[in-house]
Amino acid sequence: MLPRDTLDQITRRFEYLEAQLAAGADPAALAEIGREYQGLKPVVGAIAAWRAAVAQREEARALLADPEMKALAQEELAALDETIPALEAELRIALLPRDIADERPAILEIRPGTGGEEAALFAADLLRMYQRYADLKGWRCEMISETATELGGLREAVMRVVGEGVFARLKFESGVHRVQRVPVTESGGRIHTSAATVAVLPEATDVDLQIPDSDIRIDTMRASGAGGQHVNTTDSAVRITHLPSGIVVTSAEKSQHQNRRLAMEVLRARLFDLERRKQADARAADRKSQVGTGDRSERIRTYNFPQGRLTDHRINLTLYALPQILGGDLDGVVEPLIAQNQAERLAELEA
Repeated sequence: MLPRDTLDQITRRFEYLEAQLAAGADPAALAEIGREYQGLKPVVGAIAAWRAAVAQREEARALLADPEMKALAQEELAALDETIPALEAELRIALLPRDIADERPAILEIRPGTGGEEAALFAADLLRMYQRYADLKGWRCEMISETATELGGLREAVMRVVGEGVFARLKFESGVHRVQRVPVTESGGRIHTSAATVAVLPEATDVDLQIPDSDIRIDTMRASGAGGQHVNTTDSAVRITHLPSGIVVTSAEKSQHQNRRLAMEVLRARLFDLERRKQADARAADRKSQVGTGDRSERIRTYNFPQGRLTDHRINLTLYALPQILGGDLDGVVEPLIAQNQAERLAELEA
């Protein structure tokens, strides 16, 4: 049974927020009220749809006693008996506790794992895949740092992604991505297995995390490019070291002021993610997040080029649409991962 008292409380809260917005809430509180209102809106919509269907079922049952309406009522009841469980399932998902980070921008980090230059080339393929996915979603990508190899691969890429629901859709990409293909560096035509690691961090705010100036050391240096190209002659690159944790963040764009801002955003995101993971480990020791060593065996997903196949090992999902997926069509992978996560959370609540 759905918790009727909870549904009533949510509806009353939504109506209160709606009244506050209509009355012209205090400007200082307006943004927070607006966020809460928008967050509750789909939940209240799901409540209203379920309640309307339940009310229709009660009306149809009352009509069964009328000989002239019985056949019509039976037909309506048969349809409602299929509709109501589906609406109830949608409502249960809507009632799940929300991850406060879901609507935030994300910091996406890609690095090659096992496999040498082929791993670096695959890391570059993953970066392009996420950039194309962001374009399809109307998100904005802001490159924080990117270090290329001579063959066009990546030693490291750190990118900020901004848009609606970014972290909610990208957070399951964290882990080791394995590739099976014939590398461009292979003259004998043999298939190699390599790997790259992806980490997706929710962007933190000053409210989430205060970093005292005494905890950081900021160094400036000259930025450098692959093969000596586009090398800055001024000390514009910024390296920030978080002394308590030892985390080091570098940003090497053209503007030193922008580099300080971007590097601090990445540092804040990493520390925020570190705290989130500590809390998650305390709740469930068997849950692991982010990436391991980058070894091929620690994979969450395999990209098999000879067969045009992508397999996500966490949910046993196999799709024969590798070119489309690498071209940015990731929803076919992302949405089943979200659905699986929702099912697991529902099972935990019911247990």
